[in-house]
Amino acid sequence: MATAAVARVFKNFIDGEWVAAKSGKTLKNRNPANTDEIIGEFPLSGPEDVDAAVSAARNAYKSWRLTPAPKRAEILFRVAELLVKRKEDFARDMTREMGKVLAETRGDVQEAIDMTYYMAGEGRRLFGQTTPSELPNKFAMSVRQPIGVCGMITPWNFPMAIPSWKMMPALVCGNTVVLKPAEDTPLSSYHLVDTMVEAGLPAGVVNLISGDGPGAGAPLAEHKDVPVISFTGSTAIGRIIAQTCAPDFKRCSLEMGGKNIILVMEDANLDLAIDGAIWGGFGTTGQRCTAASRIAVHKSVYGEFVSRLAVRAQKLKVGNGLDPSVEVGPLINEQQLQTVMSYVEIGKKEGAKLLTGGNRLDSGGHVRGWFYAPTVFGDCDSKMRVAQEEIFGPVVSVIPIDSLEQGIEVANGVPYGLSASIYTRNVNHAFAAIQDLYTGIVYVNAPTIGAETHLPFGGTKQTGNGHREAALAAIEFFSEWKSVYIDYSDKLQRAQIDNN
Repeated sequence: MATAAVARVFKNFIDGEWVAAKSGKTLKNRNPANTDEIIGEFPLSGPEDVDAAVSAARNAYKSWRLTPAPKRAEILFRVAELLVKRKEDFARDMTREMGKVLAETRGDVQEAIDMTYYMAGEGRRLFGQTTPSELPNKFAMSVRQPIGVCGMITPWNFPMAIPSWKMMPALVCGNTVVLKPAEDTPLSSYHLVDTMVEAGLPAGVVNLISGDGPGAGAPLAEHKDVPVISFTGSTAIGRIIAQTCAPDFKRCSLEMGGKNIILVMEDANLDLAIDGAIWGGFGTTGQRCTAASRIAVHKSVYGEFVSRLAVRAQKLKVGNGLDPSVEVGPLINEQQLQTVMSYVEIGKKEGAKLLTGGNRLDSGGHVRGWFYAPTVFGDCDSKMRVAQEEIFGPVVSVIPIDSLEQGIEVANGVPYGLSASIYTRNVNHAFAAIQDLYTGIVYVNAPTIGAETHLPFGGTKQTGNGHREAALAAIEFFSEWKSVYIDYSDKLQRAQIDNN
């Protein structure tokens, strides 16, 4: 599927074939930096399409689970090799459909490359345990086994990286997949799946259905023949997915919201901390679950920090991410833009001090896109809604603090627990923060974004339900343990009874 310069009509991928949705209806995918540009038309799938995709995945599972894991991994390795060759084309298409700047979309594709190489390596490392039995002439071990059809519902902010986080470990473990990407960014998932097909993935092993949440996502989560659901998105939708999965005891992984914090202590390198706050707060236009939307700054350096941060934020160039000089792209759609605008008004009414931004950009080169000025609130109270709720946009709230202990209390005082950061030159402060911050990820002298594929990714509290993505943690989620006992004593032996 070559990168298209003009809009084209795409199809679902089911059982090795590109097919239209049963309804014949499509969704228009628009460039958020220029809404006059239609990236493509994608199927508006419904329950019948989900049924067909799940059926294909079930049939393919019979042979895929018996394919030796190293052979499955060889296909993934070929996928990674192809992604390397197509990185630039895929990154440019991702900027067109999602809006973030080219440097970031290149990073998104690179993350898919990294994850695919990593999981290809695991094809020869799906280790179990061997252990002595308590009885003579008896052997004990454990092995991993796949689970079945995995339903995957992915978001728009990392439209190639996150599908790769889910698909690659599932596939190397021997599962099959039905992927439902976000309706705002389906093209990147199409590129990824098409690359997998070219690399030799058998028909039915991965199936791709495009559509919205109610029409395609919900039927996938509810489907009786899908024992595994992996979801990344909002906490509100994640709660619905969890409730949907519970009656059938589906294995369910939820990666949801965040209200992440940077702690800036009195001994911090302020130049470095401001660089980190700008990148953490305004990278991806703040549309990351790990975005640094709160900054708690020690009062001894608070004045200097906020004034310098506001100046830096004001200078950020906002525009079309294909322009190499642009630092901040558009928001994903009008709804997200309206959400950001409403939260800025809430912040003003709560008494937060607007230091810069606070307005939609809708003139000149911004007239056809969903652009918003990078916004900084100062003098925030940690209980304000702008300091408690996920905004998912270019809005940062700065909170003055008296001590590390107060900073950690502020950091932990939100419903989420994904990522946190501390800037300090004091090793004692750094290790105290590592110990006491109740989050899934902690950074020292770096912002709250920048996770790597070989460590677990996920969070605590309302950020998730205890599972982790990436690294070996993903292998744990997408496989089941089977304990095996082999008795070669030629007699009945009873554990816990005959070993006295």
